[in-house]
Amino acid sequence: MPAKVVSTPALPGLSPVCGKPIISRFDGGKFSSDGGVLALREIETRLGIANRLAACVADPRGPERVLHSMADILRFRMLMIAAGCEDANDAASLRHDSAFKLALGRLPDAAALCSQPTISRLKNLPRPRELLRMGQAMVDPYHLHAAPPCRDP
Repeated sequence: MPAKVVSTPALPGLSPVCGKPIISRFDGGKFSSDGGVLALREIETRLGIANRLAACVADPRGPERVLHSMADILRFRMLMIAAGCEDANDAASLRHDSAFKLALGRLPDAAALCSQPTISRLKNLPRPRELLRMGQAMVDPYHLHAAPPCRDP
């Protein structure tokens, strides 16, 4: 007697990538253990954190040599850290991970995400003034979404 296949409900509310719907299930098939990055992608996209931070840093790379935007490098790094992969060396495997690719707006069969050396070059790129601007850029979304402090009557 064949085993009964039980389908789990899909995780709702994920934005499409390249015009294709994202269906997250937990019943097999091509998988990633980092499916939570898709939910984090939704939050990051709504707040625009990677774009805000990228706008604060001058990109010294020649435009003809840029494969990964500053915002995509930052977004990948933030998602890696949120997934518990604080070491940039994890990019060697995660750059091929289907969930991370989807979180960066790419299909699973698309080219790999940025490499560990690319992420490491970013680490010391911002100058002191740019770091100050990055700090201010992080304060703005907080003020937009923070609840007012509680006041005792």
